[in-house]
Amino acid sequence: MTTTTHTLDVPGGRLHYEIRGSGPLVMVMGAPMDAGEFAPLADALAGDHTVVTHDPRGISRSRLDDPAQDSTPELRADDVAAVLDALGAESADVFGSSGGAVTGLALATRHPHRVRTLVAHEPPLLELLPDSAEQRAATDDLIETFHRDGVGAAWMKFMANAGFDLGGDEAPGPPQGEPSEQDMANSVRFFAHELRHTALYRPDLDALKSGPVRVVVGIGADSGGLVTYRTSTALAERLGTAPVGFPGDHGGFLGLPGEFADVLRKVLAGG
Repeated sequence: MTTTTHTLDVPGGRLHYEIRGSGPLVMVMGAPMDAGEFAPLADALAGDHTVVTHDPRGISRSRLDDPAQDSTPELRADDVAAVLDALGAESADVFGSSGGAVTGLALATRHPHRVRTLVAHEPPLLELLPDSAEQRAATDDLIETFHRDGVGAAWMKFMANAGFDLGGDEAPGPPQGEPSEQDMANSVRFFAHELRHTALYRPDLDALKSGPVRVVVGIGADSGGLVTYRTSTALAERLGTAPVGFPGDHGGFLGLPGEFADVLRKVLAGG
């Protein structure tokens, strides 16, 4: 599968993005996960779609003029719209997972005519939960843990708070083994400049319900014990839609890219 890489100047920085395949355009994104994490899913979709992935601002190959700038869903949404402009595309289907789903919700609100179908896979919208005050406090504690004890301690607490079984061999999170300099830089950026803005984002539910974008909420079949199961269920209820089950858990596209792509393809086709 041929992949072409590109860069794009945006306000405050430069984005790295990748294109593969041919057919209807679909943007696949995460936050803070970069384009490389979505390569297996993109390859699985590229037989009948043009798939665009990118590194969110400040992550991996997407550089910022001011490294201390916070990463908000609104800024990331504007970046996606800028990529669409660079592609000469009026609109696209969008798949976003976790923080990328929050980016997608902001995109559907700020640039509604640029999105056909948004598949929001397990967005961590803590403000939709009945225990949102406790969740805000837990988020603050995570960030304080990062500043006090470092990246490793913050990730361990993050995974525990999210509901993952830390005793399992396949719990998602930072790469296993010794992290690279880039892994460390991405983690620092996540905890210092991205986590709070993403997790505490409040979607404009009225705009999403009345706007032109078809919003589909995706939930992993094995995500029942995760906080993102609760946030995704809450979002679907607020939007008055039924969530769609996807293979695996929060990172199902990593371990089961082919099966995940089959479900995503069906959803994008209107099924």
